[in-house]
Amino acid sequence: MKAAFCLSSLLVSQAMAGTVIWNGFFNSSFTAATFDKCTWCDLLIYGSWSNQIAPWQWYIHGSGATSTYLGVSSSFKNPADTTDAQGLRTTIDGTAFWNGQTMERTEVIPQTSSNLGTGHLYYHFSLSTSSTNAPNPGFEHQIAFFESHFTELKFGLISGEQGTSDPLLRWDIGGVSQWTTTLTPNTWYNFAYDIDFSANTVGLWFSTGSSPLTQIVANKPASTSTNSADWHIGVLRLPNGGTNATPEDWFWSGVFVEQAPITTSIAGPNAGSAAPGPSQSSTVATPPPSSTTTKPSSTSAPVSTTTTAAGPTQTQWGQCGGNGYTGPTVCASGFKCVAVSPPYYSQCQ
Repeated sequence: MKAAFCLSSLLVSQAMAGTVIWNGFFNSSFTAATFDKCTWCDLLIYGSWSNQIAPWQWYIHGSGATSTYLGVSSSFKNPADTTDAQGLRTTIDGTAFWNGQTMERTEVIPQTSSNLGTGHLYYHFSLSTSSTNAPNPGFEHQIAFFESHFTELKFGLISGEQGTSDPLLRWDIGGVSQWTTTLTPNTWYNFAYDIDFSANTVGLWFSTGSSPLTQIVANKPASTSTNSADWHIGVLRLPNGGTNATPEDWFWSGVFVEQAPITTSIAGPNAGSAAPGPSQSSTVATPPPSSTTTKPSSTSAPVSTTTTAAGPTQTQWGQCGGNGYTGPTVCASGFKCVAVSPPYYSQCQ
């Protein structure tokens, strides 16, 4: 009877999860150099973005090497995220000026042919900062935004605001703040933009650490629109605080887009498919008073990654083949290596 109850609970949990239509998950073989391969190859080989190769486009950055602005490591992810093998570091500094603009920015964008702008979708990501290379609260930062800025996060002194600094992280619809909390270093902030493109509304789901997402702002009217490749994961910093060459680091994990219903577990849609990063439990700060949290979820079931094949295996969504690729070519149990853009890129699906 107990086993039947557990199975029933598992099936309900799986039924409540949405369908992932795009993911930016980082497998164990992804490095900063992978971004270079994924950025220029389409333009060089095909002359357009019509042939998509990998989950990210990378071209909004400064004049330095890619590794100056991006880093990939298991220590950069939310340890509660067991779908990602690694997390992403984005850095802005005194060189991060793109195409002669006056604002500093480092951003990656989905590289996909999927339609990310129709129906009822949830845009997921987790965000953190550190006391080392901490963001400067004297500048306005625009974070995880769309090209039209119909919804986004902001941090720091908003342009036109009185004072010299502002420690708040805020969520906006059309430039109007809907929710705020104090940005605390070493705290993981988990978000999902709840976007109903048919109804033209946006809401917000949120938690900290490993707590499951809960809706903290009900959907409100917004001018929702996207061309499926204009969601900027990264930071644009305005020069309202002057200029400062000191680097600022932002850390990301659990980036994916799914159709409703929402996956609330921070473990991700494929919990257990990747080993967690080094534990950060000793450094994660207590959630700020305005943060909404609930008990950690225990309903997500691990995805098997066992295999009878010899040698290392690749996890779901990980690269398993392509010109110049030297990593695992055998996929974990339940997945197969699919030529996404032959002969340049194959992926476990």
